[in-house]
Amino acid sequence: MDHRLVYLLNVGQRRLHRWSQARTAAGGVTAAQAGLLFFLGKNDGALTSEAAAALDLKAPGMSGLVDRAERAGLLERHSDELDGRASRLWLTAAGRTALKRSKSGLSELNVRLTEGFTEAEIDVVGRWLTSLQDKFPDDDEETA
Repeated sequence: MDHRLVYLLNVGQRRLHRWSQARTAAGGVTAAQAGLLFFLGKNDGALTSEAAAALDLKAPGMSGLVDRAERAGLLERHSDELDGRASRLWLTAAGRTALKRSKSGLSELNVRLTEGFTEAEIDVVGRWLTSLQDKFPDDDEETA
C-alpha cells in the first residue's frame, strides 16, 4: 500500500480536475461554479462573503468566480439593502438549470469515486478528508 498521502492527494486532485474540465468543455459549468450553485441552491440571496466562507475562498478568488458566473448568466449580484458595499447572490433560471445538471453529474462522479469501496471504507475516507480542515485551519481561523 502506497502511503505517500500528499503525493496521492495531489495526483488524485489533478486527475479529478482534468476529468471535470473535460465535462465542462462539453457544456457544463466548472467545478468551482458548481460549488457556488450548490451553495446558492440552499442559500439563494446569500452575501458574497457567506458564499466565500462556505467555499473556503478568499475575496479575490470569490470575486473572480462570481464575475465569471455572472457573465455566464448563472447568477445575479445585487447590493445588500442594509449595507450597499456588500453584495447578495441570486440564482438565475439558467443557474437553476445548471444546478440540476450539476447534481446529475455529481451523482455520476460519486459513483465513480466510490466504486470498489465499501460504505465503511468511504466513511473513513470522508472522516479523514474532513479532519484536514481541523488539522490545517485557514490562516484567518488561526489568527481568530
